[in-house]
Amino acid sequence: MDHSRAPVLEALEDFRRRGDVVFGPPGHKQGRGTDPRVGDIVGYDVFRSDVLLLNGLDDRRESQGVLEQAQELMADAVGAERAFFSTCGSSLSVKTAMLAVAGPGEKLLVSRNAHKSVIAAVVVNGVEPIWVHPKFDTERHLAHPPEPDDVRAKLREHPDAKGMLLITPTDWGSCADIKGVAEVCHEAGVPLIVDEAWGAHLPFHPDLPAWGIDAGADLVVTSVHKMGGAIEQSSVFHLQYDRVSPEVLKQREDLLGTTSASSLVYATLDGWRRQMAEHGRELLDGALRRAARVREKAAGLPGLVPMGEEIVEAGLAAEFDPLKIVMDVRGLGISGMQAAEWLREHCHVDVGGSDTCRISASVTHADDDTTEKILVDALQSLVERAGELESRPAVRLPQPSRLELEQARLPREAFFGEAEHVAAKDVVGRISAETISPYPPGVPVVTPGEVINAEVVEYLRSGVAHGLLIPDAADPSLDTFRVVARGGGA
Repeated sequence: MDHSRAPVLEALEDFRRRGDVVFGPPGHKQGRGTDPRVGDIVGYDVFRSDVLLLNGLDDRRESQGVLEQAQELMADAVGAERAFFSTCGSSLSVKTAMLAVAGPGEKLLVSRNAHKSVIAAVVVNGVEPIWVHPKFDTERHLAHPPEPDDVRAKLREHPDAKGMLLITPTDWGSCADIKGVAEVCHEAGVPLIVDEAWGAHLPFHPDLPAWGIDAGADLVVTSVHKMGGAIEQSSVFHLQYDRVSPEVLKQREDLLGTTSASSLVYATLDGWRRQMAEHGRELLDGALRRAARVREKAAGLPGLVPMGEEIVEAGLAAEFDPLKIVMDVRGLGISGMQAAEWLREHCHVDVGGSDTCRISASVTHADDDTTEKILVDALQSLVERAGELESRPAVRLPQPSRLELEQARLPREAFFGEAEHVAAKDVVGRISAETISPYPPGVPVVTPGEVINAEVVEYLRSGVAHGLLIPDAADPSLDTFRVVARGGGA
């Protein structure tokens, strides 16, 4: 295929060259009605490029197949049999992928270290989740992806499960043995879905971790805005083999997706694919060298401990994405949240993730010598000034086994059933009716239907006292918890 082509961008260029006057959505009429106070900040070209696909970039009756061409090029670029663009972000794409494999009441194996969007899918779709618990790294207080044997055990226990959802890479860059998990799933005759939101760049360089399609996954979802070059909400489904029907996937996407897809997302997805197909290896070569330099300099700073290939050597993860600069900051006597807040306030540097123990910064093809220096200088300043940060109450982290809560009710039943608020001191032993996800990174500690234990309450409440954000809880202070009402079976 001709990867110098970018069908959506070419159609957008033609539209703007023709100067079409549109008497349908969007109402701003390609920027004619945009408030200058908005246009001066956002940029008028954003509005000029905001065009409907049909009767805008393409014609309903004489379709040139603009989107189809772009999707075929994407599939070819990454080695998939098919690719479908989504403009609703991978949060919705993962819901669609899950629904394409398991319907309401059916079982689906799910990595328990999933993002809250996956838990939302379990609730919305009505599937019965069979949790596959991650491999917990006690030293780092970090969850790595589950291993093939973990998946095999769950499939033997639940032979009626319809498939498996695996999350890799994690927010912290640790990667699963996708090939091994795929083989286990295929031996059982079920598909493997990979939520590879952080892995859009993986197909384009041999020194990066295995790409889900190359490793044998049936359906891979990527968020191109995370590590790629498309705008926010850009997501792609990648499909191969016959275990997931393309027709079913498209129908489920139509059920959940928007009918007002953004041409801005389509165009930037199209352009990013062209850039990677033509220059990806060269660009990622530069990013890998840059990340290696940053990691080396961070390792030389007292109190910072970068994570890297040692987790692979220790058997904790199958691979590690070197473009993730993950640094333990406990040696500075502060938490990752404190470090992230200080870096933003004093250095105007926004790290990609933080938790009680660490911060992370993503290096991509977009970084250059200037951004590299800014990051290294900011880390140096953090190390020098960490002793000045105000002391905060300690976060009481539980033992890994105490994070594996009993699933007493189906998430959908618990979420939509009758609920009540109970004081934190009385909540132990009650069934949660809500998702509770410390942010970042947004991996739920409690999901609807799980029985809350004392260690989790202590962890969450000490976290809030330290400054942890719990945006999805009904009571973000966690003075009270939303639980299944006594009459509801708790």
